[in-house]
Amino acid sequence: MAIVNIRVDDRLIHGQVAAVWSLITQATRIMVIDDEVVKDAVNKGALQMACPQRCKLSILSVERAAINLNTDKYDADRLFIVVKGPKTLKNLYDAGFKFDTVNVGNMGGKTNTTMVKKAVSVSEIDIENFKYLASNGVKVTAQMVPSDEVIDLISLFN
Repeated sequence: MAIVNIRVDDRLIHGQVAAVWSLITQATRIMVIDDEVVKDAVNKGALQMACPQRCKLSILSVERAAINLNTDKYDADRLFIVVKGPKTLKNLYDAGFKFDTVNVGNMGGKTNTTMVKKAVSVSEIDIENFKYLASNGVKVTAQMVPSDEVIDLISLFN
């Protein structure tokens, strides 16, 4: 299994992920990890429609994703993982799936968030979760599209 990208994007699969990132990374499978979306038939249907035809799609809970990622289930795939927010990644890490880099794309402004970069708004809990990942050796970067500069997201919190 080759993990080609782990991305935080609250829109999950959309134009940038489907048309740009999946092509650049040559992903063969997009894995959406989200404990709420996995239970929502309408959301799952929308994701299936948005997923590029050249990619397989998995929509999994954190627990199921950790189990599957820690086995040989995806050995033939170039895997692109997408989550809505850093809490999911912290939970995935704590469930035993270790990774070394996370790319943050879009985190839209919500109540009690602060914009730290264009299209990236974080709450105090988001910052804690990102710092937790960083303290465990995970490099946390921000990059909307591949042509953008890669920015160390943690440095924007200080």
